[in-house]
Amino acid sequence: MVSIEKVSKIYKTKFNEVKALDDITLKVEEGEFVVVRGSSGSGKTTLLLTIGGMLRPTKGKVIIGDNDIYAMSIRERAIFRARNIGFVFQMFHLVPYLSLIENVLLPAKVGVVQVGKEYGMELVKRLHLFGRERHKPSELSAGEKQRTAIARALLNQPKIILADEPTGNLDPDNAGEVIGYLAEFHRNGGTVIVVTHGIIADQYADRIIHLKDGQVG
Repeated sequence: MVSIEKVSKIYKTKFNEVKALDDITLKVEEGEFVVVRGSSGSGKTTLLLTIGGMLRPTKGKVIIGDNDIYAMSIRERAIFRARNIGFVFQMFHLVPYLSLIENVLLPAKVGVVQVGKEYGMELVKRLHLFGRERHKPSELSAGEKQRTAIARALLNQPKIILADEPTGNLDPDNAGEVIGYLAEFHRNGGTVIVVTHGIIADQYADRIIHLKDGQVG
């Protein structure tokens, strides 16, 4: 499903260079649940964004299926990402002036996926958000915000979900619930890559990858 071939990412500043990823080669099989762990600054988020087509590596290839995603144009890569990958982030990234259901349906509103409101409502019910669909993000709890973000990530029926510290702002009960939804996606054949400091996802993981100084340990 995902093949990372000799990928490096170097951030250049006025005074120095920071090598966030250092010649990483890694494969993730279709239907695998992978946890990525490492200390702050180890390159975890950079790796996830690079896999997701959101951050071009300084060198190396990222291949998803048969697609070399950084050989695509920016538009082609955006369309591919919208159709195949769901993202879940620690800070939720909900649009504050849109309702819960409008946030869930946002990928359809901008034309990247063709689904109806009925499927969005199905996700709302499945993630126990029914009755809250007209509420704005400011009226939701942290757990409800993250479940809304997961519903939005599932709207395009992706092959892969990439989650960056999805439980970082949640209490243990809500954290367990969120990881449970990712595990359900995995049980249904989806590929999951989760960056996390915690251990709550370990029970579902097929593999745990440790990053240190931009390298797989």
